[in-house]
Order: sequence, then C-alpha cells, then structure tokens
Amino acid sequence: MEPKLIFLDIDGTLTEPGKNVPPDSALEAIRKAQAIGNRVFLCTGRNMAMVQPLLHYGFDGVVASAGGYVTCGDQVLYDHPMPEADVADAMELFKKNGVYRTLECLDATYTDSGLGDFLSGTEGVEANSELIRWREACSKNLGMLPMEEFAGQPVYKIVLMCNTSAQLLPARARLEQDYLFCMQDMGAQGFLNGELIHRDFDKGTGIRRVCETLHVPPCHTYGFGDSMNDLEMFRAVGISICMENGGPLPKKMATSVCRAVTDDGLYHAFETLKLF
Repeated sequence: MEPKLIFLDIDGTLTEPGKNVPPDSALEAIRKAQAIGNRVFLCTGRNMAMVQPLLHYGFDGVVASAGGYVTCGDQVLYDHPMPEADVADAMELFKKNGVYRTLECLDATYTDSGLGDFLSGTEGVEANSELIRWREACSKNLGMLPMEEFAGQPVYKIVLMCNTSAQLLPARARLEQDYLFCMQDMGAQGFLNGELIHRDFDKGTGIRRVCETLHVPPCHTYGFGDSMNDLEMFRAVGISICMENGGPLPKKMATSVCRAVTDDGLYHAFETLKLF
C-alpha cells in the first residue's frame, strides 16, 4: 500500500480555535495513521512561533504561514517572507485607515495595542475559527508581543481586522495585484478579519512542494480544514474534508464533511477513510 500524506489545519480542525492541545482521539488517529506508513503534516495559517506548542506531538513536517514556510522532517523546503517595501506600505495603509494589524514573523508575533479591546466587542456573537483564535491569543497573551517591539524582522503574513470593507480599499488598490486578501466568513456584522498573503504561495503550493519532495502523487493526499484559508488546500489534495464546525464555502468545496472538532471529528474521519 502506497503511503498517504495527510495535511491538517490547526484551529477549528486539529484543536478547538486558539487551543494548543488536540483531543486525545485526534492524537490516537494520527499515531495509528503514522504507524502504517502514512505521514501527517500541519497545514496552517499560523507562523512557526505559534506552531511550536504542537510540534512535540511528532508531525512529519509543517506548511506554516499559509504556505510561506514549509518543512519536511528537518528540511526547509520553502522560505518566502514578504518584501520589506510591501510590509511598509501595508502597515502604513492599514494604520491610516484604522485597520488593526498583526505581523507574523518566523519566531514572533507582533500586534497593535488596542486589538484586545477591539476583539472584546465580538464576544457573544457568532464568529469564525480564526477570530476565535485571536480572541484567545489576545485575552491570554499567548506569545503576542506589542507592535512597538517589532524591529524589522522578515514578515510572512499580516493578519488584519477592522469594522468595514471600506477601510481596506486603499490597501487593496496598492497591494491586491500581488497579495490575496483572504477574508473569513463572518456571522457578526461590523467585524471583518482576514489575512494578507502573497500570491506566490498558499497552503496548496505548500502541499505540492511536500508531494514533490516525497514523490507522492496528489491522489494520495488528504486535507482537513474548516475556514476560508483552507480553500487552496482543498483544491490541492486528492480528498478534502471540512469539519462540521467549518464555514459554508469550505463545506461546499470539500469532498466531504466530518464531525466537528469537539466531536472527535478527525478520529472518525480517519477511520472512515481507512487512514489507519
């Protein structure tokens, strides 16, 4: 039997949003899948700094920063930070238009002061997994550093949050040719959250780099996710699975929908798909 490559989003898929401890059932499924020769990779929008708490579970590699940084075992396959001029332009345009910014570098994450207060206004309303993750990160100070401490390190992705789409128009006019504004489905009016991602990469290109390195055809790949930044992963893999807690469009695009992350979704999906 040829080995399968399995790619897992983190927030809302492997873990509850903003958490760093997967359910025991998910870890059991991963270990069983690896025991028969399959390989399991994290495939996430998180930077490596925010991936670190999960690495001790023994994954075979990471597609991090939405495809901007990719590893397979101990090998770095891809490393693509944003050009410094683009970071400067984005930062200025977002700040001028009242958009809250979070810079994701390789080893640290920097955020605007006031983001926590802004996110507190989303409490009690329906929210996507990415917004929930940032609520958790800000409220519990999960490795977030103040923007004032940013010293010009390479930036891989910018997370953005604001009240209206009009606030993004100047940045779109300047950057959209080279960058994807990956905006999440929102249940709450008056709040927008998303990511600025260079068009040179995405989760799908990261997966293809791993497949080429390991000489595994796409038909032997599986991708599990729940949100808008998983769509390129779904397009790249042979079989795509959206969590029941996922957004409407990811569910529509996926090959199938499995149980929610809080209902042992990964274990049951791995079992159904005969991944162990």
